[in-house]
Amino acid sequence: MNAIEVFCPGSVANISCGFDVLGLCLDSIGDTMRVKKVSKKGITIKSISGYNLSLKTNENAAGVSALALINQYKNIDYGFEIEIIKKIKPGSGIGSSAASASGSVFAINELLGKPFSKKELVKFALEGEYICSKSYHADNISPLIFGGITLVRDHKELDIVNLPTPSELYVTIIHPQIELKTSDSRSIVDRNIHISKMIEQSANLGAFISSLYEEDYELLKRSIKDVIIEPYRSELIPEFKNLKKIALKNNALGFGISGSGPSMFSLCKGIKSANSVIKNMEYQLDKMDINYKSYISKINKKGLKIL
Repeated sequence: MNAIEVFCPGSVANISCGFDVLGLCLDSIGDTMRVKKVSKKGITIKSISGYNLSLKTNENAAGVSALALINQYKNIDYGFEIEIIKKIKPGSGIGSSAASASGSVFAINELLGKPFSKKELVKFALEGEYICSKSYHADNISPLIFGGITLVRDHKELDIVNLPTPSELYVTIIHPQIELKTSDSRSIVDRNIHISKMIEQSANLGAFISSLYEEDYELLKRSIKDVIIEPYRSELIPEFKNLKKIALKNNALGFGISGSGPSMFSLCKGIKSANSVIKNMEYQLDKMDINYKSYISKINKKGLKIL
């Protein structure tokens, strides 16, 4: 192939109890990226539509991750031109930078004949994510490249585990139309955690993973709780506490902050519950005159895909 078009999905990171280690891939939310071989060596960002982002290769998540990849590929006498149709708002909390960073390395790897493994693609994409968040964390990137729900056991070694996806699990997303930069959102989190909170969070993470293997929705419901990060970040998000009450009242299994926010997610058993949750949250935001976007999605088990 000399050109390729790929779907770059959104994601939900942390999933409440798994700060910086858990992530899931969304199915109905994402960008489109077109990449083609060109005679000019290096990486060129030709165009970005949808949102105003830098076309400079070393300032763009897609460009930086692509450069990391081609710097590891020997004897390449051509370059790549990238076009991005951006539908995930930067600073939304549903993996805008991860979609760009992962999409470019996935597409170029396909055009090169797949010389790199999924684990290596995560490593390259991390470089693009870093320029946006100022930290290396693969919880958004891993589910896009591996698909489904992933656990990053070790960020340095990139020990990534694919977790099962319960068949009736749906995700709802409410995105208030404000921007929260990941770097700013991370800065307000208290880094001094009492051991009792660490124990509680660890127990929730272990129980959540067990619930996925057993398809135990009641255990899943009991374990999607964040006692460490959410108390700080939720203060930055309008109507968070009210929306959480509404979601849980309408049979959501759990409700929390998607990534660094301001988007909020809920996990639901079945489409009926998902529709009820989203409808009632929309009613609350309409009543408060808050602009938002809302989505319902299955979990995308394949991740990035060729269009």
